[in-house]
Amino acid sequence: MKKWLMFAVAAVFLLSACGNTKSESNGTSEEAYNATANHEKSNGQPEDSVGFEMIGEAFVEAENVPAAEKAKIMAAFNEYIDAFNDKDIGRYGKVLSKNASGFNYDEEIEVVKETFKNHDVKLVDSDATIVKYSDDEAQVVANIDYHVKEHGTDATLNRTVRQVTIFVKEDGDWKITRIVGMEKLDE
Repeated sequence: MKKWLMFAVAAVFLLSACGNTKSESNGTSEEAYNATANHEKSNGQPEDSVGFEMIGEAFVEAENVPAAEKAKIMAAFNEYIDAFNDKDIGRYGKVLSKNASGFNYDEEIEVVKETFKNHDVKLVDSDATIVKYSDDEAQVVANIDYHVKEHGTDATLNRTVRQVTIFVKEDGDWKITRIVGMEKLDE
């Protein structure tokens, strides 16, 4: 049974990595993780617009971020994590761009509602750092621990993802337009 589950998990990751944005969920913890963590998954191809530098295990912070904008961007990032953990769809929706480049707003809200209905999901972020900034776009990279438990079963999934959350400025507020994640591998 575990071999079959691992095969299914691998298939889901392959579909995500190849850019499949439409998938049907059968309610597994792995799919809940994919729905929350992998709006877009790194597939090894160069990505000009998304990236970060590290010195050792520390992310290199963008130097050109005005203090007031840094506070607003980090508040938006924290609201994204807090609203998700509180299962507050209204708050979660307010931090998303309705014109996102990485997901369809209405579909995202429905996927997250379904995820909350079938799973307990907790996001724990660490090392959140603004790594790229311009007047209309900011990228926040963080290590995010995803803890997923399927309701009514013992199925759980715990993953650490290095995630880049891309924000755009809309009407003076920072909104998520895209999320790119890659699984952090133990060394």
